[in-house]
Amino acid sequence: MRPRDLSDHAVYEAGRGIEEVARELGFEPGELVKLSSNENPLGPSPRAVEAIREAAPSVNTYPKADHADLIARLADRHGVEPEQVWLASGGDGALDYLHRALLEPGDGVLVPDPGFAYYPMSARFHHGTVSPYALSREDDFAQTAEGILEDYDGERVVHVTSPHNPTGSEMSGEEVEALAEATDGETLVLVDEAYVEFSDDPGKVDLVRERDDVAVLRTFSKVYGLAGLRLGYILVPEAWGDAYARVNTPFAVNKPALRAGIAALDDDEHLERTVETARWSRSYMHEHLDAPTWPSGGNFVLADVDDGGAVFEACKERGVIVRDTSSFGLPDCVRITAGTREGTRRAVEVMNEVTGERR
Repeated sequence: MRPRDLSDHAVYEAGRGIEEVARELGFEPGELVKLSSNENPLGPSPRAVEAIREAAPSVNTYPKADHADLIARLADRHGVEPEQVWLASGGDGALDYLHRALLEPGDGVLVPDPGFAYYPMSARFHHGTVSPYALSREDDFAQTAEGILEDYDGERVVHVTSPHNPTGSEMSGEEVEALAEATDGETLVLVDEAYVEFSDDPGKVDLVRERDDVAVLRTFSKVYGLAGLRLGYILVPEAWGDAYARVNTPFAVNKPALRAGIAALDDDEHLERTVETARWSRSYMHEHLDAPTWPSGGNFVLADVDDGGAVFEACKERGVIVRDTSSFGLPDCVRITAGTREGTRRAVEVMNEVTGERR
C-alpha cells in the first residue's frame, strides 16, 4: 500500500537550525550567528514567556476560551467582526484553511515567483492548480497590479506578499486595490503581511473592511518572536467569515500559544525594540555589505553574491548562517535576517571576507 501520487509536490526547505549546524561543525550553539530564518533575534516577548509559564498547569484542558479571547482581541485591534479572524497553527496553517474553504478541485491559484514555497504546496494539497507570476529582477522585483495581471487567467486565489520574502519589495494599498478591481468577482486577493510590522506601510486591513475580495494574513512568528509556538491568522471578508467553523481543525492552536499571543499584543516595549533593531540592522547591511542589495520592508536583506550556495557554505564554516536562496529560484543570492547589533556586524564582516576572497 502506498500514499497517493505526491511526485508533483515540492518539499519545503527551511533554513537550517542553529543546533543542527553547531553539531555538524563542532561549534557550541552560542558561538554561531543564525540569520537564516527571519526569526526575532531578541527572543520572544517577555510577557508571552510569562503567559506560557502560567498556562502550563492547565494544558490538560482544551483551549476553547483562550481561542475566543484571542479572536476577540484581534477583531478589536483590526476593526473587524470576530467571525473574520481565522486563527491557525502558524501562517502556513492559515493558508491551508483558506485553500480548504475556497478551492474546488482544479481551481487555479496564482503565486509569485520567486516566492514562499508553501503557497503552491498548500494549493496542491487542496487539489488546486498553480500558476506563477514573475517578479522581475530587472525591475527590482517591483509588485504592481499591471505586472500580476499579465499572468492572471481567472484564478480563484491570487497570492501577494508585502513585504515580499525573500526580496523585501512591497505592494502599495492602491496597487492591491487596483488588482482586486481588475480580477473576477470570484477571485480572492490574499495579501501575506507576515513582515508588515517592520515596514512603514500600515498594511491592507482597511481593504478587508471595505471589500469582499481581499484577505490579509498575519503571524506572531516574526515581530512577536513566537515562531516556535506556531500562531498565525487570516482576516477574511465579512461575507464569508462563517466558513471558518466548517474548515477549522478542532483546537488546532494550543493553549500556551493562544495565551502567549494575547500577552504579546500588550508588549509594546518588545515590539518597538524589535522593529528598531531590525531597521537598524537593515540599514547597516545596506551601507556596509560589499555586495549589491535590494531595498527591504522586512526584517531581512537580499544580497547578490554571485553564488549563494558557495557563500552560504563559506559563511557557515566561519560561524555565520545565512539563507541560500536557490530554493526561491535565486541561486546567486543570499538572504540575511536582521540580527542584533553584534550579530549584524559579525555577519557583515564575515560576508565581506567571503565575498572578497571569491573575487
